[in-house]
Amino acid sequence: MEKSLSIGAAAGVLGVCVATLRNWHKSGILVPLFRTPGGHRRYGLDALARLVKPKDDLPRRTIAYARVSTHDQKHDLETQVERLKMECQSHGWPDAEVIADLGSGMNYTKKGLRRLLGLLFRQEVGRLVVMRRDRLLRFGAELVFELCRISGCEVVTIEPLDTDPRKTIVDDVMAVLTVFSARSNGMRSHSNKKALAAAA
Repeated sequence: MEKSLSIGAAAGVLGVCVATLRNWHKSGILVPLFRTPGGHRRYGLDALARLVKPKDDLPRRTIAYARVSTHDQKHDLETQVERLKMECQSHGWPDAEVIADLGSGMNYTKKGLRRLLGLLFRQEVGRLVVMRRDRLLRFGAELVFELCRISGCEVVTIEPLDTDPRKTIVDDVMAVLTVFSARSNGMRSHSNKKALAAAA
């Protein structure tokens, strides 16, 4: 099945509000690829790419994308950014722009990631450079790479992913546990604050 985006993600990369996409659906300008069992619209990448007018008069840029998961890894993020700059320099791409994100690989609303998706949809990126494929997203990176293919963007990875399937599974499980543990702690903290406020 063709890769698809939620209405919120589609609105973000097109630079419009969700209400605009609903109106476009009613008028037939942009019809969703399908609806989920819960009734949510899902938009196909091909249809979104056709809707965006390519900027043929502008040269395509090289974008390097860096990401770490937590604030404790900010130093690692700085190291990653410098490494990407050095790699781009050595490959003859001195004007490469680095987009850096701090957030989980399961967070699809990171500011930098959304900006990257918008640039890809507008066909402004000719080359995407990442340290490893999982630096984009822990799950769903294939969606971004499919968008790169549709928009004619070359993808360059500096380091290969670990090919040990057991380690990959362990890393994926740990990523899921970390995200949901953080959400659970956040909900507990919010509940405690409400209880304290009520008691006061």
